Amino acid sequence: MKNNILKAIINLVQTPTFELKEFYNTHNRANSMGDALEEYIKDIFAGTYAITDEQKRLEKISEVFSYLGNNSNPPDAMLRNGDAIEVKKIENSNSSLALNSSYPKHKLFADSTMISNHCRDAEEWNEKDIIYAVGVVDDNKLMNLSFVYGLDYCASEETYTKIKTKIKDGVEAIPGVEFSETKELGRVNKVDPLGITYLRVRGMWGIENPWTVFKYVYEKNLEKEFNFFAIINEEKYADFSKEDRKEFEDFVNNSELIMAKIKIKNPDNPAILNGAYIITYSK
Repeated sequence: MKNNILKAIINLVQTPTFELKEFYNTHNRANSMGDALEEYIKDIFAGTYAITDEQKRLEKISEVFSYLGNNSNPPDAMLRNGDAIEVKKIENSNSSLALNSSYPKHKLFADSTMISNHCRDAEEWNEKDIIYAVGVVDDNKLMNLSFVYGLDYCASEETYTKIKTKIKDGVEAIPGVEFSETKELGRVNKVDPLGITYLRVRGMWGIENPWTVFKYVYEKNLEKEFNFFAIINEEKYADFSKEDRKEFEDFVNNSELIMAKIKIKNPDNPAILNGAYIITYSK
């Protein structure tokens, strides 16, 4: 099976370990829970969870991913000839996701000013679907995990760029101040009489977490220590190869995974309901 979200879900069920800090610190892979969650997500997508030889693990990860990112630019990772992945850690199921200066991504585009040149040049691509992998981490334990596509989670890019442009134009229309060109919402120069102080106007984006957004189709099993759900719309699911879909469905039929058809709100028009699959697992 190709390394994709279906394979990652299988890997998650086959090797369930949720003590992130204890496991990853013994492998010298992470110094914080956010880093530990990112490493965990890499491992379940690459199938490297059980590899104890760090060199072999890194070689396998290099085969599976074309790009591994940083904290300054999305995404956190790109599967080679596959989806992009953005990993977010929150402390409880009521917390929202802090996206900072990057608005939510319906899809990832190669011409986006938000991505790095290394990401843009990692492979030949124009656009990628993006998976938001969101984990609830309490102390050192992964309590909940969700995989949702930006297509099903966020509105189209124009929704966010339109409001960003309106704010930027409004700020720059203020009379009596000097502005300079910036990728942020604005920069005001020479605020003080000496002309040595400047003001940066930055956007700090956030979005409700998947458990809040999709509460109309999913509820955690509170009797279990770990809960997972993924949502994949029907069109996206059909894009996976017939062989991958069959292998995944065979696994579902012989495991604790539950897969069901649902209807979800279209992020651009909630009056439209799109067909999707929800995959759940608890332990």
